[in-house]
Formats: sequence, structure tokens, C-alpha cells
Amino acid sequence: MGEFNEKKTTCGTVCLKYLLFTYNCCFWLAGLAVMAVGIWTLALKSDYISLLASGTYLATAYILVVAGAVVMVTGVLGCCATFKERRNLLRLYFILLLLIFLLEIIAGVLAYVYYQQLNTELKENLKDTMAKRYHQPGHEAVTSAVDQLQQEFHCCGSNNSQDWRDSEWIRSGEAGGRVVPDSCCKTVVAGCGQRDHASNIYKVEGGCITKLETFIQEHLRVIGAVGTGIACVQVFGMIFTCCLYRSLKLEHY
Repeated sequence: MGEFNEKKTTCGTVCLKYLLFTYNCCFWLAGLAVMAVGIWTLALKSDYISLLASGTYLATAYILVVAGAVVMVTGVLGCCATFKERRNLLRLYFILLLLIFLLEIIAGVLAYVYYQQLNTELKENLKDTMAKRYHQPGHEAVTSAVDQLQQEFHCCGSNNSQDWRDSEWIRSGEAGGRVVPDSCCKTVVAGCGQRDHASNIYKVEGGCITKLETFIQEHLRVIGAVGTGIACVQVFGMIFTCCLYRSLKLEHY
């Protein structure tokens, strides 16, 4: 009977080892995906960050990058801990899993909270940002972001093209007689913003606030879903780790 129990325990441990190893391989790939989403947000989708008053959108992206990097390191550590059957490494692995779990839950919650606040923030700040910072010294990032926003989304102004009447740049002599920036034009050429007819600028297409809100909300959904989804998967990893740790402890005694 003793030999049967020993074989049963050993068989269970082997199964747990291979199960946890398979999990870690998938976990490493998941970490790569999480980090890729964070880098994608920072590198390719960060042009409009200068138009946002809050740093929450940027913070969620950085959290995903950090979490993804730690996940990849943790995946390697998990494989080593599993095959070397070192309980101290399994303890460290479990702690790192818990840390990553909390980071990704925070990223998911931040994305959800900011998703709810985004409309209010844009309504309160976007028009003011365009009016006071566009083409002003020290705000080159805002100028570039506004020009790209209007061209990419075929819009003009925050709510409509009339918003540019309040622009400090338009009212100054530096605008060269323009009534809207050249980036409002359907075909951009130097000085095209002097004429604000609907055939020349994006006048009937509406303002940029709704389009920017939709754009950011889509990316917040991706960030939130990735963070929360990977965090839920990690629960299984923590369960497998606890089971293997307990099995090794029983074998040791």
C-alpha cells in the first residue's frame, strides 16, 4: 500500500510539473503580447497624448509594458522552478505572479475608470488646448497632434470649425490671414486655411472631439481587456504553483 501511495504522489507531481511547464510557455507568450500592446500604445498611438489633460492613458500603457516584461522573466523562472523542483524558486514565482496579477488588475481598472471620464475631460479641455496652445512657443507637440488629428479623422476644430475663431494663433498676425489651420483643408497646401468654405475644409464633417473620444475609447478597451484577461489566466498559474509546492513538500517529508 505504501509503494502504491508513493507512485501515486510521484505521478501527480510529474503531471503538475508538465502542466505548469505548458502553462509557463503560454504565459511567456502572453507576456510578450501584453508588452507588445503597451509598446504599440506608446510608440504608435501616443501622438494624441499631448491633447489629454490626464496622464491616466499613458500610465496604463506603461503599466502594461512593465507587467509584460516581468511576465516574460517570470515565465522563464517558472520553468526553472518547475523542473529543478526548488520550493524557494516556486515561492518566488508565486510572489511574482501575484505582483503581475495586481499590476494588470490596476491597468484594467485605470482603463475602465478613464473610459468613463474621457468624454468629460475632452469636453472641458480639448477646445481650450486648441485655442491657447496651437502654434504657440513650447507647444510644438500639441500643434503636431492637432494637425495630425484633423487630417487623420477629417475634422476641423473641437466641436466645429467655428472654434478656431477663439484661437490665439488665428487672431494674431502670425496666422497670415487664415481662419482655420491648413490641416483643416481637404487638400493641404500652404495658405489653404484662408478659405473656410465646405468645399475646401472639413466643415460639415463635424469637430474632432467625438472622433478622438471614439479612437481613445477603442484603445482603452484593448488595454483593459488584455490586462484583465491575462490577470484572470494567472489565477490558474497560482493554483498550479500552490499544488506543485504542496506536492513537493509532501514528497520531501
